[in-house]
Amino acid sequence: MDYIRITSIEDPLFASMHKLLGEVFPPEEVLEFELWKEPIEDPSIRVFVAVHEGEVVGATEYRYYPQWNIAMTDFTIIGQPGLSLGRFLAKNREQDLHQLAKDNGKVLFGMFAEIYNPYFKEDFDFGGIKPMNPYVRREVLSHLGYQRLDFPYLHPSWKNDGEAVKGLDLCFMPTDENVKEIPASLIVDFLKDYYKVLPNKPKAWLQMIEYIESYENIKLMPL
Repeated sequence: MDYIRITSIEDPLFASMHKLLGEVFPPEEVLEFELWKEPIEDPSIRVFVAVHEGEVVGATEYRYYPQWNIAMTDFTIIGQPGLSLGRFLAKNREQDLHQLAKDNGKVLFGMFAEIYNPYFKEDFDFGGIKPMNPYVRREVLSHLGYQRLDFPYLHPSWKNDGEAVKGLDLCFMPTDENVKEIPASLIVDFLKDYYKVLPNKPKAWLQMIEYIESYENIKLMPL
């Protein structure tokens, strides 16, 4: 199995990956094909696919923020069971991120991820792919070390229609397991930067940002 980076929507592997995205995630979570052109060419955004016997069977997108020494996992797709894809993608991503932090003269502080909460909303189908079941994914990510940030979370729809998307938790995986809370300012700075590409922010999202800003630190809670 090969771990291959995609940097252009002209790459045939991108079309395969985008098709997989549409099969797995709900529409409000998937950026339109053409709108990927600039993001995927951004050197800070790292999109990799797992290619098995010439076929894209999995993918992950993430980014490293040198100014904060943190990362964000945008998505992970397991397209087929029985290939140990979750471990393959996670280990390759981890090695890449630790090298990026090392090149920045630091040890990675940790990584954010938006994680579906099936206990809040159960109608996530994820294309019927069993390893993508939200209960399974939540437990796997908990095993990896992700913890829930202690506030009610929502995010702007990637359709940029001003709607708020609920049913997820914002989580963080600290490299140092002794870290029990992180600065609220780090969360706010990160979220504002991450969603700057969507100008049409829901009012509820802006209120959430104000809520986080009212705290000095936000606790990490079990998933």
